[in-house]
Amino acid sequence: MPELIWDGKYDDQGRLLGPPRVALPFQTIETVNQSAQERQTALEQRQAGHAPDWRNRLIWGDKKYVLPSLLAEFAGKVDLIYIDPPFATGANFGYQAQVHPDNGDGKPQLKLDYQPNLIEEIAYRDTWGGGLDTYLKWMYETLTFLRELLAESGSIYVHCDQTAGHYLKGVMDTVFGGDNFRNEIVWHYTGGGRSRSYFSRKHDGLFYYVKSHAAPFDVDAIRVPYKETSGYAKGGIVSRAGKNYMPHPDGTPVDDVWDIPIINPLSHERLGYPTQKPEALLERIIKASSNPGGLVLDCFVGSGTTAAVAEKLGRRWLAADLGRFAIATTRKRLLAIPEVQPFQVQNLGRYERQAWQSAGLERDYQEFILQLYQATPLAGYEWLHGSKGGRLVHIGAVDAPVSLDDVQKVVAEFRALAGSGAGAPTAAGVDILGWDFGLEADTEAKELAHREGINIRLRRIPREVMDSRAVAAGDVRFFELASLAIDRQADADKHSATL
Repeated sequence: MPELIWDGKYDDQGRLLGPPRVALPFQTIETVNQSAQERQTALEQRQAGHAPDWRNRLIWGDKKYVLPSLLAEFAGKVDLIYIDPPFATGANFGYQAQVHPDNGDGKPQLKLDYQPNLIEEIAYRDTWGGGLDTYLKWMYETLTFLRELLAESGSIYVHCDQTAGHYLKGVMDTVFGGDNFRNEIVWHYTGGGRSRSYFSRKHDGLFYYVKSHAAPFDVDAIRVPYKETSGYAKGGIVSRAGKNYMPHPDGTPVDDVWDIPIINPLSHERLGYPTQKPEALLERIIKASSNPGGLVLDCFVGSGTTAAVAEKLGRRWLAADLGRFAIATTRKRLLAIPEVQPFQVQNLGRYERQAWQSAGLERDYQEFILQLYQATPLAGYEWLHGSKGGRLVHIGAVDAPVSLDDVQKVVAEFRALAGSGAGAPTAAGVDILGWDFGLEADTEAKELAHREGINIRLRRIPREVMDSRAVAAGDVRFFELASLAIDRQADADKHSATL
């Protein structure tokens, strides 16, 4: 049989390489929209050894860690998967966010430009750094985990375009089997510019596969009403044999070309997220290939369309993304849904790098950052790596944000160190250095520091540490974790608002 080959598909002995499996604990940052009574009930259920009521989950983290970490609980239990992975080599995690006033005039008052941090850049390099080979390897590993999570009666839709779609079809045949291919759906849309050099590109593709022939498909749930001018809709047709065929009251079945408009720039649905997809697109997929109460997964949730539509249609959902902006956008979007069910916002615990540790690379990395921070290495401790100016120093992992759990363990080791007696180093506080910080880690760390009476400073490791010229020139500065406070003032006379 023909086979699609990419660099890294097989090892030196010709064995197919599976994805690395690093399963990590999930940390619940908050349970959103949960009443005090619901919170107490969940606590009592856990204390009694019973599983608490289901909570939908919004997870901040790289899918290469999120997916294997979900397997223990959800292997073979997901009914429907939709993913919209990055298409093109020019894609990145940068974005421009606009802050609008609430006066309804739609005029942006403030623009924020965000550049990807190192964690996101590492993920981008893992995806496209080696060109198409690394992308196909990345997608193969992703789809392998998704197949394991999928129920035997499950379905998967993978969104793509002309950049790599024809290669992606071969990867999906490898993982799911060509016999389980159902459709290449063409999503056709209009709007935007028109080319004078080639046919205007006005469609995306979706590959639709099932795990087995037991997968449900509800053709009646997604029928499209007939046009009022349709003669068939008015009176049906009569066959040559004289049999009268009447139209279905809900309309015609949907074929594999979907004319669904992109989101209008003035639509209330538009969130300003660069890859946002219309809810009508996800509504059709979820209605066709899942039942009420079924479990839907999206590990590239972006603006949150999958989670929002699943919520509205009465499905359970798991949504994940590496981008902090994606998680914040999705959280806000879900809270705007009337009577949204309580959901958990989670991230992953500390990323254990056994290979790094065994090769001594983790300590080399820590000593490199300590040298740039002008701190002295400290041996014999797990969470405290150095000291500087009467303060102890913790270095966050290279491929993960500093989580609240990390902060708590640093504080616990700091406390144990302070009470260990003679010979232990003393310190006025601790500096925690990280490439990024977990959701609400800043506010939680401040509260923890206040309770424990410890001076904690969170500082970002700047991307300049990766620039040999900046390192050689000594032009590397560590800044405290910043936050933006916005105060809105309304002018009643002018009916305007300023930030």
